[in-house]
Amino acid sequence: MLVTTDRYWGIPLYSLQFALLFLLLFTALFLIEGCATKDTVSADPIDLPLFDTLSGDFPVSELGRLPAGQQDTPVGYIGDTETFIPIWRAFMPTEILPQVDFSKKIIVFSRNTQFYNRTLIHKVTLQDGTAEIFAMETMSAMPIEDKVAMAMAVIPREGVMTLKAGAEKIQVMPYK
Repeated sequence: MLVTTDRYWGIPLYSLQFALLFLLLFTALFLIEGCATKDTVSADPIDLPLFDTLSGDFPVSELGRLPAGQQDTPVGYIGDTETFIPIWRAFMPTEILPQVDFSKKIIVFSRNTQFYNRTLIHKVTLQDGTAEIFAMETMSAMPIEDKVAMAMAVIPREGVMTLKAGAEKIQVMPYK
């Protein structure tokens, strides 16, 4: 004779026990999975050393010299000498080309794409392979006409896989 949980439901007691046990196990597994740490937990950001910083004006007519896909972005990077030479000639035409070991370093740049604002890179952080540039700017309402204020900084290449450009990320290519 089967003992039922309720005379109206007619469910045998062992069926109810099985259902409750199953529910308990499922809940426990769900909670354990939710509490487990994963490899995607991000580390605290670290400040990268700035080996050199520069600020100046970059001609709007020469924006095509910037790396492909970075002519319209507020930040970007230069990862090789062949790209750097023409950019430097437009940025600081009277200055001597600085020597940068692109196998170990990259040059990041920042500029305002809305207004002509003097800018200076004061910090670059690295978190989970993504570098983020922190720049200070003067605030003006002067439109960009023939030149844009731009800042550059030399940072270590090691560990930098992408560069945060607003909501997007720019992939940093390995040194060739």
